[in-house]
Amino acid sequence: MQHLHRHIHLHDEAGTVALGTSLARVLAPGLTIYLHGELGAGKTALTRALLHAAGYAGHVKSPTYTLAEPYTVSIEGKVVHLIHFDLYRMQSPEEFLDAGFREAFNERNICIVEWPEKADTVLPPPDISVFLTVTGLGRDVELKALSDKGSQCLDRLHFAPNL
Repeated sequence: MQHLHRHIHLHDEAGTVALGTSLARVLAPGLTIYLHGELGAGKTALTRALLHAAGYAGHVKSPTYTLAEPYTVSIEGKVVHLIHFDLYRMQSPEEFLDAGFREAFNERNICIVEWPEKADTVLPPPDISVFLTVTGLGRDVELKALSDKGSQCLDRLHFAPNL
């Protein structure tokens, strides 16, 4: 299967929320998503919107200090665990392994990883990589499917940003 690649421009924070909402509709258990971007690029905002659209009603905080926050959501009527990782404060890839995080990456969970480069030697490969770049008041987003599962997900993604 050919892997999909999409570019999207988001004009404002509402666009980031809309993209997160659209992504929530195409998630599947076992998916691993990497989020790339500088501080303030919208990685946590995108994840927060995705979690709320997937049915999580509570407060979504950045796992900057805990490194991982687990959430329970509903995907196509099934209970799924979504683990949001923020590896910004990790000093080495070994910290990721020592914490036992690798076990979360399986066919039952969805894992979203901010700052994956901090553990790139020990992380499983992503199904989708999302690159967020600040441009003026908006964001440029590049979505790259890196597996068949990721391509299937992006193929189902219907998103038309507000122009």
